[in-house]
Amino acid sequence: MTTGKVWFVGAGPGAADLLTLRAARVIAAADVVVWAASLVHADVLTHARADAEVVDSSRLPVEGLLPLYRRAAAGGLTVARVHSGDPALWGAVQEQLDLCRALGLDTEIVPGVSSFTAAAALVGRELTIPEVAQSVILTRLEGGKTPMPPGERVREFARHGTTMALFLSAARSGQAQVELLAGGYPPDTPVVVAYRATWPDELVVRCTLGELEATVKEHRLWKHTLFLVVVSNARSASSDTQAVSSYSGKRSPTVSTGPP
Repeated sequence: MTTGKVWFVGAGPGAADLLTLRAARVIAAADVVVWAASLVHADVLTHARADAEVVDSSRLPVEGLLPLYRRAAAGGLTVARVHSGDPALWGAVQEQLDLCRALGLDTEIVPGVSSFTAAAALVGRELTIPEVAQSVILTRLEGGKTPMPPGERVREFARHGTTMALFLSAARSGQAQVELLAGGYPPDTPVVVAYRATWPDELVVRCTLGELEATVKEHRLWKHTLFLVVVSNARSASSDTQAVSSYSGKRSPTVSTGPP
């Protein structure tokens, strides 16, 4: 009997043409495609077979997928579990991996483009500029439903003074601003605020750290938003003043407000 398999597929930040070739092949071969309509663009499903079962997981807790995984194990089915961005980052993948393995299912992960690299591409910035920043911190604001481990406060990371991508924090932009300033970033540090980067309705706004809370509230952003704190030298800061080009001519141009 064929062993069932679950692929955890990174769908990238939004645009369907940012799906990797491997991800597209896996989705095309799957008997079942599981995706979250609120997080993954529907165009990704164009790669699925006409006879594939498509399941929207946006309203299902992780344990809600257990019957499907059991069915895959019993029937030798191939499942493509499609995640936004890269499954390695805030994808709740580890719990699912453990669950699948306990059921005797084979598992494999297909990496995807993360929203922080997509945001950098949209504003035309390298994040690791020699003699300016050679490290990128990926984190989120403490608080909320999931507690942070000891020693992982934003203000402590900010003391390194390097580039930082702050996920899952737009709903508490005021607290994020306070923590970043308390950690030592100057108020005029450039920040890229990226909402649904590479989606048709994307919004990319540039501001200074001192303007972060006001900018987020002005545009009424509270989810699907990434903050990219960009450390600059004179040359890179100058390039930040240039207009932001849209990723695709099919979408409205992104916008820039403020001096960064």
